[in-house]
Amino acid sequence: MQKWEYLTAPLLVHNTKMILDNFGDDGWELVAIVPGLNPENLVAYFKRPKAG
Repeated sequence: MQKWEYLTAPLLVHNTKMILDNFGDDGWELVAIVPGLNPENLVAYFKRPKAG
């Protein structure tokens, strides 16, 4: 059975592509983006297969 690990990270609107590309390079798959506490911030949820 596949096991997963999860990550929640702030996502700045003005730098979205670079931030998402960096997480993707580390093997994280974007699951969802939701609004943050103010309009300039978003919260991104990621998952990747658990090692071992």
